[in-house]
Amino acid sequence: MQDNSIFNELFVLELANNHWGSLQRGLKIIKDYASVVHENKIKASIKFQFRNVKEFIHPEYYLEEDIRYVDKTRRTEISWEKMGKMIATVSQQGMLTMATPFDEYSVQKCLDFNLDIIKIASSDVKDKNLVSLIGQARKPVIASSGGCSLEDLDWIVNYFSNIKVPFALNHCVSLYPSEDNDLQLNQIDFLRKRYPEITIGFSSHEYTSWDYSVMIAYAKGARTFERHIDIDYDNVEVSKYCSLPDQADIWFKAFHKVKDFCGQSANKIRKIQNEESDYLDNLVRGV
Repeated sequence: MQDNSIFNELFVLELANNHWGSLQRGLKIIKDYASVVHENKIKASIKFQFRNVKEFIHPEYYLEEDIRYVDKTRRTEISWEKMGKMIATVSQQGMLTMATPFDEYSVQKCLDFNLDIIKIASSDVKDKNLVSLIGQARKPVIASSGGCSLEDLDWIVNYFSNIKVPFALNHCVSLYPSEDNDLQLNQIDFLRKRYPEITIGFSSHEYTSWDYSVMIAYAKGARTFERHIDIDYDNVEVSKYCSLPDQADIWFKAFHKVKDFCGQSANKIRKIQNEESDYLDNLVRGV
């Protein structure tokens, strides 16, 4: 069985393209979150998105401004040299490096940068060619379930199990942002029962407060967590599904609190404290 320990209690901070093509902005996001991560003693990864933009966008649509996804992808393009500087800074700040590659060229860039973890977007779980290339990289992999069918999920879990690559699966709903009643956190129970051999996580896109959801997700057995991050800086609008550093601080503190609540292992009876045992023994009726 593959070693999935890298995913245990890992917080993936999805920087995505919120650098907006600016190295200065990207480095500030990394350092601002590193400060909160260290203060809360959290194991964290900063995640980027990789695209070979000139090839990723069809030439007929490359200059299309009315298609939001195309327009943002083009306008947030950053050189691989600057991406390398951001990745190096993540490592220097004591966090794991990670990216979602959206094309074959970008998978090779994950290897060139020697990233710690590769992410598969829920939209690409069905892309068996891309998934197989990622598997050949032999890096630990996290995938999101999003709008995937059960057949899709069974296939990708079995694929990584068969090639013995560490793998985690995040429950998520592909709504940006999502309301509390969209979260479907009971799916964590379903995924843990169906795939007991892998790590199940929770990828969150709800509005800015999500301390309750991380506590519920952890109590249900999720052990890796993901959230889009940004900073209020340089008059760039922050998307509603992104969190700011002070909100991440609340998130991390909620995580520590739920660990206190949950206590010892769920796989065996708890260890009874001496004081508790003595108190109860003194209440036993005499014969």
